[in-house]
Amino acid sequence: MRILGISAYYHDSAAALVDGGRIVAAAQEERFTRKKHDARFPVNAVEYCLSEAEIGLADVDFVTFYDKPFLKFERLLETYLAFAPRGFKSFRMSIPLWLREKLFQKDLLRQEFRKFDEKFDWENRLLFSEHHLSHAASAFFPSPFEEAAVLTLDGVGEWASCSAAIGRGKSLEVFKEMHFPHSLGLLYSAATYYTGFKVNSGEYKVMGLAPYGTPRYAQKFFDHLMDLKADGSFRLDQSYFDYCTGLTMTNQKFADLFGQPVRGPEQRLTDFHMDMAASIQAVVEEVVLRLTRSLAKETGQKNLCMAGGVALNCVANGKILRDGAFENIWVQPAAGDAGGALGAALAACHLYKDQPRAALPADNKAMRMSADRMAGSYLGPVYAQADIEQRLRAAGAKFEVMSQEAMLDTAANALTNGDALGWFQGRMEFGPRALGGRSILGDARSPAMQKTLNLKVKYRESFRPFAPSVLREHAGEWFELDGDSPYMLLVADVVESKRRKMTAEEEKLFGIDKLNVQRSSIPAVTHVDYSARIQTVHAETNPLYHALITKFHALTGCPVIVNTSFNVRGEPIVCTPEDAFRCLMGSELDMLAIGNCILRKADQDPALKLDYKDAFELD
Repeated sequence: MRILGISAYYHDSAAALVDGGRIVAAAQEERFTRKKHDARFPVNAVEYCLSEAEIGLADVDFVTFYDKPFLKFERLLETYLAFAPRGFKSFRMSIPLWLREKLFQKDLLRQEFRKFDEKFDWENRLLFSEHHLSHAASAFFPSPFEEAAVLTLDGVGEWASCSAAIGRGKSLEVFKEMHFPHSLGLLYSAATYYTGFKVNSGEYKVMGLAPYGTPRYAQKFFDHLMDLKADGSFRLDQSYFDYCTGLTMTNQKFADLFGQPVRGPEQRLTDFHMDMAASIQAVVEEVVLRLTRSLAKETGQKNLCMAGGVALNCVANGKILRDGAFENIWVQPAAGDAGGALGAALAACHLYKDQPRAALPADNKAMRMSADRMAGSYLGPVYAQADIEQRLRAAGAKFEVMSQEAMLDTAANALTNGDALGWFQGRMEFGPRALGGRSILGDARSPAMQKTLNLKVKYRESFRPFAPSVLREHAGEWFELDGDSPYMLLVADVVESKRRKMTAEEEKLFGIDKLNVQRSSIPAVTHVDYSARIQTVHAETNPLYHALITKFHALTGCPVIVNTSFNVRGEPIVCTPEDAFRCLMGSELDMLAIGNCILRKADQDPALKLDYKDAFELD
C-alpha cells in the first residue's frame, strides 16, 4: 500500500512516500525551489517522491495531509474572540489568508493534486491527520523500538503544544496534551524574537549562543512568565506576549521586565543577549527534564521517542539521555513540520489501514539507534555519475573524474591540508541537518577552521558552532557519549583527555571573547563549554562518508572532522550538482567532491565566480 504524506502552508513544506510501511522517499520543497523554509504546496517534492518510486499519482492509495485545517481555523477564531477587542488589526489582516488556506484548504489541495491526476478519487483517498499525531507517528514508527513513550513538543498544531503518547508495535495512542497558548516552543520563539533572530529559523542560533552567557534571567521566567508544575506542565502569563493576537512575539511589558528593547537583526550581540540565550535554554531544559521524568514514571517505559520543533534542541536532548529517566531516546531527524509529512503517511499506513511496520535492518540486534527505519535519513534525490558529469559540463565546471578510491584519497588529503571541502554524495538528507550527503567538511584539529568556515564560506555569525562527524567505533574515545547519535541530535562533552587546560586569564573571559580560545585537540568542533553536537558515522548507513573519515583517520590519527551543511547563510542545503557548483563559485570553498568528480576552485573560470555573501536573506 502506497501512501503519500504532505505538509504545507505554514513553513517547511515537504512530501514523503511510504510503501508497505517502508519509507521510499522524503524531501523538503525548499531544496528544489531554493527558497528557505518554503511553505507553498510541495509540488517539486511530490514529483520527486513519485519519480523515486517510478509511479504516478494514480498508483498512490491515499494522500494524507499532516494536520486538520478546520480545527486550526477554529483555534485561530476562538483565540481572537477570547482576546477581543485586542488584536483586531491583526485579525483583519489575517482573515482573508485563513479563509483561503485553512477553511477551504481541502479544495486547495484538490486543485493542486488535479494537476498530477485529474481522475484521482479525492473524496475517498484524501485523508487528514492531526498535527501532533503526525509528529508522534514520525517519531515512533521509524524508531528502532517495539514499544516506547512518545513526546511531541512544538509551537502549536491545531490546539496541542505538547503531547504524550504510547507506541506499541503498529499502534500509537496520544493520551495527554497541553494546549495553546501555553507552549514551550512559542516561549523559545519569543526569546528568539527578543534577542533579534528570525522566528521559526533562528532558534538554533539562540541554542548556539547560550554557552557564551550565564542564565542570570532564568528565575525571572519562572517568577513572572511561567507557572511551572512538578510534572513539567505549565501556564504562561499572556500579558507578556503578543503572539495570540498581534504581529510580534513579545510586547513592551516583556521588554520592561528584562530591561532591554528587542534587538534588531543586525545589531551587535552584547553580554545581555548571551545571558538571555543562556536563560531561555536553562528554562527549556528544566521544563523538558520535568516532562520526561514524569512521563517515564507514569508510563513505565524505558524508551523515549521525540518529535516537534523543540526536539531539535540537541543540548536538551543530551541532558535527557544523561538524566537516565529513559534508557534510550530516539529523535526524528526531521523533527519539525517537514517531518509531519512523513508522520502523516505513517499514521495513515499503520493506524488507518492497520498495516504492519517495516522490518528493522538485520544488524539491529543490539538496539542500535542507527539501525532504525529511516535509512540514515538519506531519503532525497541521488544523481548517477554520468548525469553529474553532464550537468557540471553544462554549468561550465572544470573537473577531474577519478576512481572512487582516488576521489576519497584526494578528498582526505585536502582535509588534512586544511582545505574547506564541499561533499556531495549519494542521496540528499531529509531534515535540517547535513549528515554527510550534502556537507561542507573541514579539519576538526584546526584552530582557525570554525572562524574560516563561518566568515569566509558560510558568511554567518562567528559564534555559531560546528558539529563533529566521528567514526562510531571511535566515538567513546573522543566524546562522553556511550551510544549512537546518527542524526546530530545529541550534545555531549569532549572527553577530559582531549581537552586543553585553560589559563587563569582565559578562565576570566566572558561572552564572544571566549571564542578564540583553543579548548581541545579538536577546537573546530569544541564549543566554549567543551560540548559538541555529535554525529556518529556508521559504515552501514553511509559507507562512502565512513570511508572518507577512515582515510582521514589513517593520515592524522584523528577520526573526527568538521561537518556543516552545504549552503551559505540563508540558502537551503544544496540539492543538485548545479547548486553545489554555484555554492563553490559563490563562496571560498577550496574543493568540491561530487560523485567521482573533483573540482578545484583554483581551476575554475574566474568569470563564473558569484557574489554569494549578500545573495540570500538572513536566516
